[in-house]
Amino acid sequence: MPKKIEQNEIVERSPVVVIMGHIDHGKSTLLDYIRKTNIVDKEAGGITQHISAYEVIQKDERGIEKRITFLDTPGHEAFSKMRERGAQVADIAILIVSAEDGVKPQTVEAWKTIIESKTPCIVAINKIDKPAANIDRTKAELAEKEIYVEGFGGNIPVALISAKTGEGVDNLLLLINILAEMENFTGDADIPASGFVIEANRDQKRGIEATLIIKNGTLKKGMTVVVEDSVCSTRMMENFLGKMISFATFSSPIRLIGFDKTPKIGGEFFAFETKEEALTYKENHSTQNHTVAFDMFGNKKVLPIILKADVSGSIEAIEKEIGKIKNDTAEFVIVSRGEGPISESDIKSISQPDEAIVIGFNVKGDRSAIDMADRQGIKLHFFNIIYKMTEFLEEEMEKKRPRVETLETVGKAKIIRVFSETKERRIMGGKVTEGRIELGNIRIMRRDNEIGRGKLINLEKGKVKVGGVEEGFEFGMMVESKIEIVPGDVLESFAMIQK
Repeated sequence: MPKKIEQNEIVERSPVVVIMGHIDHGKSTLLDYIRKTNIVDKEAGGITQHISAYEVIQKDERGIEKRITFLDTPGHEAFSKMRERGAQVADIAILIVSAEDGVKPQTVEAWKTIIESKTPCIVAINKIDKPAANIDRTKAELAEKEIYVEGFGGNIPVALISAKTGEGVDNLLLLINILAEMENFTGDADIPASGFVIEANRDQKRGIEATLIIKNGTLKKGMTVVVEDSVCSTRMMENFLGKMISFATFSSPIRLIGFDKTPKIGGEFFAFETKEEALTYKENHSTQNHTVAFDMFGNKKVLPIILKADVSGSIEAIEKEIGKIKNDTAEFVIVSRGEGPISESDIKSISQPDEAIVIGFNVKGDRSAIDMADRQGIKLHFFNIIYKMTEFLEEEMEKKRPRVETLETVGKAKIIRVFSETKERRIMGGKVTEGRIELGNIRIMRRDNEIGRGKLINLEKGKVKVGGVEEGFEFGMMVESKIEIVPGDVLESFAMIQK
């Protein structure tokens, strides 16, 4: 873990910004415009690789150059989980809304995420260049959803922009810098880096790589980074332009190459001066996680899932869908996830062959993995459509969940008269007051308390033997029970139901 920050080590750091809102309201257009016009490096226009974060340079109102880091998080609903993490990673959120289309459900969803994560926010009203743009109507619609911007009942800063033409974008960047100064974001460059993973993938030539945002400290060549149970040295480290670098500090986006396994998107990373320190932390983290899993699920049965998929985006979407499958007695837990085919090491990691569910999404299984799974009686399940996978998992949950046996009352009868009794058998008369009394097991109730149990071995209605008697009818009965039964007691026919 990074050492504790001393007050005299703290310095100002640049903000990390995420843009959120409806998919069609111009988020990508705005990010593209900012990237093309505000990245000073000559090679910026030639970036071909996709990295989900980049730095821009913007002069503040005093003419001093300031850095801003932008996160580019997906806008599709299936990736809302990643957007939520984006808002947590970010220092400032931009809520973008179209002056032409107004507030949409995804706008409100994004706003809720911003509020829940307590992230300082600026509203950007986009597409002001469009003929159908209506800024006042858009502000009124925002107010209806309790999003109150400056000049319209609230104090949320608002910028009027056209991401297409660039109108107002400089003012938006200025607002970001002003808000960052007000929030006073700080960091300590003298401690080992920590931050978050915002993207991870497997490159065929370079191996497993991830994009990280440093939120504090400095990352240097020779350090070792740990993300939960994933480890990587900083031997190959690139900035957002794809250039090899030897160090980076807070708010910078970097790409790290050479992880031993795909790190979890949204996972927190910590850097260590030595590999030994890193491995010790990893070991302790794994032990803590193991304990937390049992505390989290309590008495629920845990159904472990090993998940392999083609890309990290698929894993995010699948995790969200699996999270929707709820049950009171069982819980799916993704114990292992990663990109690429199902491998032999995935099968070796399974400690509960009877319970583990191995899923491949848009991937296949290695021959060695398939052979080992066959020998151990482990089934591999492959899908390329998410809803087919969730249908399968819902069926598995129903099959594997623990059954809870519950007592359901079928009918009640009040005892009117006791005709005769021996040590274990009693002949009595009664009347059905509720439901239906049937041959079989009964509870004996006195003043709403169960005093014992017995068995109805004979029922007669109108001197005719029957299997059951309906509500409202009087009947005769023979009860087998060691409990003394008196007039006024209630007999309840019941059934044990597995649910």
